[in-house]
Amino acid sequence: MNSVHSQKVDDYRRLAIKKDLIELGVWTDSVENINTEIEQLKSIANHLLQDTVISQNLLGFRRKNTLMMGMLCKYEQELKKEYEFGKQEYDISRAKEHEKRRVRYIHLINEFNELKYIIYNQLSKFRRS
Repeated sequence: MNSVHSQKVDDYRRLAIKKDLIELGVWTDSVENINTEIEQLKSIANHLLQDTVISQNLLGFRRKNTLMMGMLCKYEQELKKEYEFGKQEYDISRAKEHEKRRVRYIHLINEFNELKYIIYNQLSKFRRS
């Protein structure tokens, strides 16, 4: 009976970690796409808008984005290791740890959206000479 309970706990643990890994994959794809978009926005800021402040903001944000990608990749390795070899039960503390990373990811997305708004606002005022 005890081994059946242990197996169910392990199955739940693996399921929860797998769910976290799937969500993490979405975050990672999004952060990769932001990197591509930053390069396009840098080109717009440099060539069309010729705004050094926006260019500097984009460079600063690219650094934040790179750091986020590093954090997400490290977290992915931790989750994969825990999925494969771990025995720790998936409890509230682990769920809170995942939620902290979600909040950091959402904050990054919101910050990027604000930066894009500034650039698009400048573009809407752009007039060719």
